[in-house]
Amino acid sequence: MMRSMFAAVSALRNHQTRMDVIGNNIANVNTVAFKSSRVTFQDVFYQTLNGGSAPSDTRGGINPRQVGTGMTLGTIDTSFTQGNVQPTGIGTDLMIQGDGFFVVGNADGTEIYYTRAGVFGFDSDGNLINKTNGLFVYDVNGNIINVPVDAQSFNIDSYGYVRYISADGEQTEAGQIAIAKFANPEGLVKVGENLFRYDTNAGPEAGGEGNYGGGAPGELGRGTIVASALEMSNVDLAKEFTDMIITQRGYQANARTITTCDEMLEELVNLKR
Repeated sequence: MMRSMFAAVSALRNHQTRMDVIGNNIANVNTVAFKSSRVTFQDVFYQTLNGGSAPSDTRGGINPRQVGTGMTLGTIDTSFTQGNVQPTGIGTDLMIQGDGFFVVGNADGTEIYYTRAGVFGFDSDGNLINKTNGLFVYDVNGNIINVPVDAQSFNIDSYGYVRYISADGEQTEAGQIAIAKFANPEGLVKVGENLFRYDTNAGPEAGGEGNYGGGAPGELGRGTIVASALEMSNVDLAKEFTDMIITQRGYQANARTITTCDEMLEELVNLKR
């Protein structure tokens, strides 16, 4: 069987994966704080027909003769560039201006996740939660932030301090929202619902090895908080549609290679009639 056919088949598979990533980017163009991904390719094995040789006193050197056998996925990268600001007028909607993630999890801290999507609100007990899944928003000490349901008002400043006016008119601090920053955010694992889970290649959190609960906004390179606003998706539709066209043409070209190989094989089979 012709090597070119197998090379083209590998290209079809991987161009389909690239189209899947592009389609997911476009599907999430309006997803809060969504971070787009890209696919890169790399060549794979080569069959060496003849090795190279060095020059001698009587003859010059020759280069190796190699035939490639196709391509494969190189990387699927995530772009963590800042999305645009979308003002909402809702006091519990938060976005991070700069690097970092909000820290959310369950009540006992056995499940910890990170998110850029600050679609938060208070539940019936006054706990600050992620509205999409009910996970609690942690403060810098790993505690749940609570504002009494009978509070007159509340405020969240750019450094994450949550303050409220109690029923008797006294100003009280409920906690400081934590932000986690990692050396390599692309090393985090996406788990859906705008959440990331820690993985070893993300590196230590900015607070030091073993501290994955985050720290104070604005410290050690962490971003600050913008209240009453959400971060928009960083998907660039012009780029995605351009990549879609390039991927489609690449797929078509490799499909044509398979068709041509098939025609050549047909000629070979028909040599004897």
